[in-house]
Amino acid sequence: MVLPADDVLVVEDDADLNELIGAYVSMTGVSHRSALTGADALREIERRTPKAVVLDLMLPDMSGFEICERIKQGPQKDATHVIILTALDTDAARQRGRECGADEYLTKPFDPDRLIQAVKHHASHSQGAGL
Repeated sequence: MVLPADDVLVVEDDADLNELIGAYVSMTGVSHRSALTGADALREIERRTPKAVVLDLMLPDMSGFEICERIKQGPQKDATHVIILTALDTDAARQRGRECGADEYLTKPFDPDRLIQAVKHHASHSQGAGL
């Protein structure tokens, strides 16, 4: 059984950056969990569905696009919003983000205020706002 949660899962393979993103998430008043790999992220999502996922695309074991697709095709598709946060700043990557169902697409280096705004929006709504 998947238990719902009112938290954000931060999926970023750089531990320091994961911690920094988590600190920004905490500034919104929402708790967060961390995952450093795609496999860890999928286990965390299965264990307890987060309200939102801040998702890097370039992970050591799988693509963030694959994780996004699994979230948006799984039982948590309506409960979990995906905020992509990546260094991939191309039209093709943005298009693929839309195709996999991401609710937001932010690029690195990122504006902390924009990240905080996205987390606040997606962690407090039940339906995605779209890209």
